[in-house]
Amino acid sequence: MYRIGQLVKDFGLSRSTLLYYDRIGLLKSQIRTGANYRIYSEADYHRLGKICTYKQAGISLEDIKSLLDTSECNITNVLEKRLESLNSEISELRKQQQVVVSLLGKDSLLRSTKTMSKEQWVDILKASGMTEEDMHRWHVAFERSLPEAHTDFLESLGIDNAEIARIKQWSKP
Repeated sequence: MYRIGQLVKDFGLSRSTLLYYDRIGLLKSQIRTGANYRIYSEADYHRLGKICTYKQAGISLEDIKSLLDTSECNITNVLEKRLESLNSEISELRKQQQVVVSLLGKDSLLRSTKTMSKEQWVDILKASGMTEEDMHRWHVAFERSLPEAHTDFLESLGIDNAEIARIKQWSKP
């Protein structure tokens, strides 16, 4: 049996967070002491562990409740939806990074963004001895194996959509 203080300590949450979870029915204490303190069971402890894991994945409390309370909800669908959302957010953030670097007018800041430009990537490939034909084969293999990852990679280089479309067309076997 666990009191709020122990859950707060074990999971690094605030007391108000646990009370909120109780209020919305996400983690309801079924047991109360004579002084009306909440007591949580071992099952509640494990449920809170799942809640925290799903929360770390960025899943909404509403979706977490559905995942934990109903057998109808398919966890795979919720996680795939979240993954798609994360991919989209990452792509948008990369674009924002590139715009900020461009507005600052300091290409040297590109290194701090942990990304590289198309020109830097091509220079690295050439320095490693790749010819235009080698780069073409690389793009063809990338497009055939992982077309969405290929697009994401091209976007991460700051390439605009029109050029990405041309590269993807050029990469068709």
